[in-house]
Amino acid sequence: MTMTPKPKGFQTGSAQAPERLSAVELAALILSGVWLLGATLFFVVQGAGVGNGALSFVLTALVIFLPVAMMWVAAIAARTARIMREESARLHAAIEGIRQTYIAQSKAQNGQGGADMSIARKLDEIAAAQRKTETALATFSSTRPASPPPPPPSRSPAARPQANEEKQVALPLGTPAEDMQPPLARSDFIRALNFPETAEDKAGFASLRRALKDRPTAQLIQAAQDVLTLLSQDGIYMDDLRPDMARPEIWRSFAGGARGRAIAALGGIRDRSSLALAAARMKNDPIFRDAAHHFLRRFDQMFSTFAEAADDNDISDLSNTRTARAFMLLGRVAGTFD
Repeated sequence: MTMTPKPKGFQTGSAQAPERLSAVELAALILSGVWLLGATLFFVVQGAGVGNGALSFVLTALVIFLPVAMMWVAAIAARTARIMREESARLHAAIEGIRQTYIAQSKAQNGQGGADMSIARKLDEIAAAQRKTETALATFSSTRPASPPPPPPSRSPAARPQANEEKQVALPLGTPAEDMQPPLARSDFIRALNFPETAEDKAGFASLRRALKDRPTAQLIQAAQDVLTLLSQDGIYMDDLRPDMARPEIWRSFAGGARGRAIAALGGIRDRSSLALAAARMKNDPIFRDAAHHFLRRFDQMFSTFAEAADDNDISDLSNTRTARAFMLLGRVAGTFD
């Protein structure tokens, strides 16, 4: 460790030699002696006075000592001002010496500054890579298998133009890309709404990828992901909730447009702490409130379509997903089941 040298001219109070009387103090001393001598000659030798009794003594003392006291007050004030000026000058010298030492050390460590900038750039690159990783995890994306796709079946040159013409006739001009995708299986739909269990859940990620190709399902998954992320900030996780499961016919009533007390059994979340935290967040956080209402609308639209072709087992499986539990929790907070 290097010690900072003490600036020239800076001394502590204990190292200072006793100061001699200044000109102001010497003048005050002389004037005080002259005044006391004159007052003594006037009141004692010549016998002059201002009266008899205690009042006379007090007035005499004031006339003698008050001018002396005023002289020394002025002398002390001048001495204090001089000391303050000297201390200010010494402090200024000390600060200037510290500044010069800092500049010298900065010049000596100029090479280290380049290394610090390199370290800062590395940290920025690591932070950027971490943000990309978090974005990838937030969208539950995963790499596709590296195995090459199976080769297309061999066709004769004469048959290929005919097949291309048939495909072109079957699809009218302007057909959206999502309409060309095969319909999403109900099992994949339910599995996607539950999200992958772990990073090694290959089947869950496969179902999620297939579900994200369907536009309405992808919108619901995105809305569910948003509310699940916001709820996790308050320590609310769907895996910790154990809702009371409603019967499939009540879910079908909800799909048919029933609201309020008729479908109150759907609000099977009874965890008081989760309900209280979610209600407070709904009241105080406008971003959370907008995300929750958007998710409830998406779930309502999705389930109305899903219930038309789903059987009771499909509805029971769907009601046990993380997305459905989030609907039960936020539906109770938003008053959907009141």
